[in-house]
Amino acid sequence: MGASKVPGPIRPLRGALAALALAGSALAGTTNDKTADFKRVDLAIPNAHGLVSLDYYVFDSANHRLWVPASNTGSVTIIDANTDQVTAITGFRTGQVDFMGKRPIMGPTSVTLGDGVAYVGNRGDSSVCVIDAHTLKLGECQPIGSASQGLAAAPDALTYVAAVRELWVTRGVPPMNVPSVDRAITVFDASAPRELKPKALIPLGASAEGFAVDNRRGRFYTSLEEHGETVGIDVQTHKITAHFHSRCDEPHGLALDEARGILFVACMARVVSIDVAHNGQVLGSIDTGNGLDNIDYLSSGQMLWAAAALDATLTVAHVDEHGGFHKVAVWPTEKGARGVVVDSKGSAFVMDPYGGRILKFTPNSPWPTR
Repeated sequence: MGASKVPGPIRPLRGALAALALAGSALAGTTNDKTADFKRVDLAIPNAHGLVSLDYYVFDSANHRLWVPASNTGSVTIIDANTDQVTAITGFRTGQVDFMGKRPIMGPTSVTLGDGVAYVGNRGDSSVCVIDAHTLKLGECQPIGSASQGLAAAPDALTYVAAVRELWVTRGVPPMNVPSVDRAITVFDASAPRELKPKALIPLGASAEGFAVDNRRGRFYTSLEEHGETVGIDVQTHKITAHFHSRCDEPHGLALDEARGILFVACMARVVSIDVAHNGQVLGSIDTGNGLDNIDYLSSGQMLWAAAALDATLTVAHVDEHGGFHKVAVWPTEKGARGVVVDSKGSAFVMDPYGGRILKFTPNSPWPTR
């Protein structure tokens, strides 16, 4: 996602979709499209009245449930991927923030899973909160920015780096011309999971956008918004040790095939594969439709998912041993639906901020193997 580089046609849509001034209601329902060979289930966000700010969400494979911070509702939605039951964890603070000449209401917009806990970033009060992953009870919320600093200091993406038991936090809203206040990554010691302690600051010289953790190589990947490049950071030393050029004017979300050392970078309308295990060369590219945000990859099937907000499509592709893409399916979504998370069974969850819901796509037959 980019700051000054965002093209004109996508700027108004990104303004509504980038987890910001969003608020619609939607009833859960099910539709089938046999020609596209999938089942779609619409899962409504509790207490959604109008558009809902949706940004970073995560799938908990151990408990087979999806965690969805639903910003302006002041809650985090939990979706059971087996039963599609929807519940909400409430009690998060919301607040009006200055954004593009308006004062939308914001709340929790990002989540990551730690050691027996979930960490939630709240743009409404610039805090990071802890939730017990077993009882689902909201614990302590720790401020990381001040009201005077605005969204530039509020948490953007949260990532738990298990190898070093740290929580890495990026700030700002880079795609919407709100750069990080410090152009760095804030690191917390999470060795005591429920008691985060400030630990370090990793200077980047630019705003971080997107992330992927490579446990095999001890790296954290992120893209530098103002520079248009992707970097690898050593999780032990906190130093940038690798630079990758995807040839994207504006890199967005990241996904990783850790075993094969292939990093996937979402551009505006395509996904690029990069060999991070060797020389960092670009291996392949696939057109996906315009309006990409976060993408996802399922290593067990070597399959990539990418949702295009402007084209209202979900592209599914197989990635071969050379990092090349082979399109398997293109399914219709909804205008503005963006970001995708995939569960271990190959069902995809796409956020639909305008509809105040999550769209669940499940193939009617097993994915082809190659």
